[in-house]
Amino acid sequence: MPRFHCAAPLATGTRVELPPGPARHVQVLRMQPGQTLTLFGDDAAGGSFEASIESMGRSDVVVRIGAYQPDDPRAAQRPVHLALGMPANDRMDWLVEKATELGMASLQPLITERSVLRLAGERAEKKIAHWRGVAVAACEQSGRNHVPQVFEVKSLAEWLRGLPPAQGQARGLLSLRPGTRQLSSFEGDDGAVQFLSGPEGGLSPAEEDAAIACGFTPVTLGPRTLRAETAPLAVLARLLC
Repeated sequence: MPRFHCAAPLATGTRVELPPGPARHVQVLRMQPGQTLTLFGDDAAGGSFEASIESMGRSDVVVRIGAYQPDDPRAAQRPVHLALGMPANDRMDWLVEKATELGMASLQPLITERSVLRLAGERAEKKIAHWRGVAVAACEQSGRNHVPQVFEVKSLAEWLRGLPPAQGQARGLLSLRPGTRQLSSFEGDDGAVQFLSGPEGGLSPAEEDAAIACGFTPVTLGPRTLRAETAPLAVLARLLC
C-alpha cells in the first residue's frame, strides 16, 4: 500500500485534503477514488492511518481517514542521534537518505575547521528544507513513521557550547587518534546515544579535544579509514540493524 507523509492533522473519520506533495504523488501513481493508502505525520507515538481516496481534481486529492495503527513496527531499537561535519556536493543528500532508512533519530549538520561545504543565511535554510524533504521521502520508502529531525546548521563550537551535561548519555566521537574504544562498547544498551563525525579530512585535534571535554568518547570503526559520508552509516548499521 502506498505510504505518504502528511503534516495536516489526522483523525479517524475526518476528511482531509492532502498537501501538495502527497497529492502530486497520488496523481503520479494514477490512483483512483476508492483506493487506499497509508498516511503518517508528526504523531509522537509513531502511528499511522489507513485512508481511502474520496475525490480527485486536477491537483487536489481528498481522502477519508480510517483506522489508526498505533505502533511503528520499523522503529529503531534505540535513539541514535548524528552530528556531523557536512560532506560536500551531493554526498550529504545521500547520507541523509541512507541514515533515515537505517533509523537515525536526528541529524545536526555542522560547520567545522575543515568543512568544504559552508552554509549560511538563505542558502542554509534552503538546504535544510531540502534535506528534510529527503528524510520524508526516505521514510515513505522504508516504512518508517517517525521522520528524523534535521536541525539548523551550526558551527561545531556553537553546538558544543549549547549541549547540556551528558548526565549518563552515551556520546561517541568517531576518531583516528590513538587510544580509541571499539564501537562494540556502545552495543547492548537501549539508551539514547549521540555520535559526532567530521567532514572530509576529519575534525582537527583541537575540535576533538573540545568534544572530549563535553563528554564524547573517541571511538574507532576498525583499521580502515572510511569516507565522511560512510562512517556515520557504519555506526547506524552496527547499532540498529
